[in-house]
Amino acid sequence: MTFKKLLGTSLITASMAVSSLSQAAPAEYEIDMAHTNVLFNVNHLGLSNMLGRFDELQGSLVFDKENIENSKVEITIATASVNTFHEKRDEHLSSPDFFNAAEFPEMTFSSTAISRTGDNTATLTGDLTLMGVTKSVNLDLTINKVGEHPFNKKQVAGFTATGAIKRSDFGMKYGVPMIGDDIALRLELEAGLK
Repeated sequence: MTFKKLLGTSLITASMAVSSLSQAAPAEYEIDMAHTNVLFNVNHLGLSNMLGRFDELQGSLVFDKENIENSKVEITIATASVNTFHEKRDEHLSSPDFFNAAEFPEMTFSSTAISRTGDNTATLTGDLTLMGVTKSVNLDLTINKVGEHPFNKKQVAGFTATGAIKRSDFGMKYGVPMIGDDIALRLELEAGLK
């Protein structure tokens, strides 16, 4: 092999290696708020499960598909945006009996660790701050899909995270146990590469 061919092959190989490294690095994604939901449900008197969501949230996502441990997510939710599809109940939920939105207008989740558990699954651990109390929570994370958006051709990713908390751990004790202490959480998140 001539020196010219050897040099050309080396440059191509180096270029491919740098390219694959840059593709595998953590990247910033913009959360698509039109297709992102924070949902919850709570048992009522053992009769039914009340469903709800939060209408106002914002956040940031750094995602590394190859090494998910390098990923990070932060979510901030306006507590007064609680929506259970019943106006009077939502007003009560914003009161000091529950979210106390006047004193604590936001709750936050900030990931502290992500551990892969399967090809498309992981455990998402983070600090949840609610009513001035911060607790570590674990969520089961599913990477639904990563690929090119069919319309805008940008790289997109979709995730589902589920878990549960005890609201009394955060000082929200009104109505326990008639109104359930265990709150099931579900996050549906879509994001596009910046």
